Amino acid sequence: MNNNNKRVLEIIRRLKKKYPEAKIALHYDNPFQLLVAVILSAQCTDKRVNLVTEELFKQYKSVKDFADAHIAELEQAIRSTGFFRNKAKNIKASAGLILKQFRGKIPQTMDDLLTLPGVARKTANIVLGNGFGIIAGIAVDTHVIRVTNLLGLTKNSDPVKIEQDLMKIVPHDDWTIFSLLIQAHGRAICIARRPQHSICPLNDICPSANI
Repeated sequence: MNNNNKRVLEIIRRLKKKYPEAKIALHYDNPFQLLVAVILSAQCTDKRVNLVTEELFKQYKSVKDFADAHIAELEQAIRSTGFFRNKAKNIKASAGLILKQFRGKIPQTMDDLLTLPGVARKTANIVLGNGFGIIAGIAVDTHVIRVTNLLGLTKNSDPVKIEQDLMKIVPHDDWTIFSLLIQAHGRAICIARRPQHSICPLNDICPSANI
């Protein structure tokens, strides 16, 4: 076990202690709602997405409802999340494909999920890990990109390469919770532009603590 493997185990141990109830911030009742919420979360805060989906999921209650949605109405319903035209197109198209190719059920493999419009590895990992408890990879969002670079766990900026780096050193069973812990830490303490080094539980093992 190299130094990075040992250090990441300590990072996970400390963050689990700091954030014992770390969980996904998006609100959803089923895997398809989670898929919609994650698509909407691109370039948007989870808080805003939750405000939008609270009403959205009352209006569109099933995969078929989204597949049959009038695109202009769907765009208007999600407008405040930004990039609403592209998001609406992807959500409607994904719902249609799920009905046609997967009998209305969200697919539970990485390869199948990646066939859905607007779905890349981050989204697929979040849906699999949080919607089904299937650990297929590590969800790499903006928090994970920033914090893992600060921690020296990767030197890459590309999400796919970062995921590959992390999967080599993070124990498989921790892949899903690792993202959630890093996200919680990125929101609470390791905040962009104003990280709070003095109260960070990782300050003695983080190479960026004294920068």
